[in-house]
Amino acid sequence: MKAIVLCAGYATRLYPLTLDKPKSLLDISGKPLLNYIIEKIEKISDVDEIFIVSNDKFHKQFLDWLNDYENISTKKIHIINDGTTSNENRIGGVGDLDLVVRKEKINDDLLIVLGDNLFDFDLNDITYFFKKIKGITVGTYDLKDMEQAKNFGVFEIKNNKLISFEEKPQNPKSTTISTGVYLFPKKDMIKIKEYMKTDKPKDGPGYLILDFFNSQNIHAFEFKGKWLDIGTKEIYEEARKAWG
Repeated sequence: MKAIVLCAGYATRLYPLTLDKPKSLLDISGKPLLNYIIEKIEKISDVDEIFIVSNDKFHKQFLDWLNDYENISTKKIHIINDGTTSNENRIGGVGDLDLVVRKEKINDDLLIVLGDNLFDFDLNDITYFFKKIKGITVGTYDLKDMEQAKNFGVFEIKNNKLISFEEKPQNPKSTTISTGVYLFPKKDMIKIKEYMKTDKPKDGPGYLILDFFNSQNIHAFEFKGKWLDIGTKEIYEEARKAWG
């Protein structure tokens, strides 16, 4: 299994904090947000390589981060530069995902994690589930708050399968949302390539799920524990105060 961490966004909602530093390298309780994610991925024995996607603007900062982190890393980590320089010419999470799969000739099961996730749950739990069902799997979380749910991809789930999915709905059907953790089996890699040929949205992997939902079962695994999406300055400050 390969892991891809998507960190190539420009986090404009966090300006000025992210004008000169990528969101995933912002400090939380004494270490970069990215460290928390990689530490969780490294505990998955099935993962043998980790690919971190950066944009060109912050590529050197990620290389510097890796230079420090690889001394303690238990996995092989690669930094991939997607070549973009601004929010206006970004290629989106799906574009970044496709870039890594093509460039690195990946033909394996895939774990995808968005680089602005902060969580305390064990990713082994979802990978065990994925290995049993052998199908596309999304990690979900119950916010228990309808207003907050409007900012995320919202799921309705029955028997661990998605029965509806809306991206940032004004009237959510539930408070269960996407955590930005996805697993794709090797056999479905071709579908990412096919999706890239369409004019459908490429902003994030959630749009892949929305598209694939129409033609196949999408499985859901609910995480329990603490989870934050570092999407605003307010949530970032909350994380800095409450985490650790």
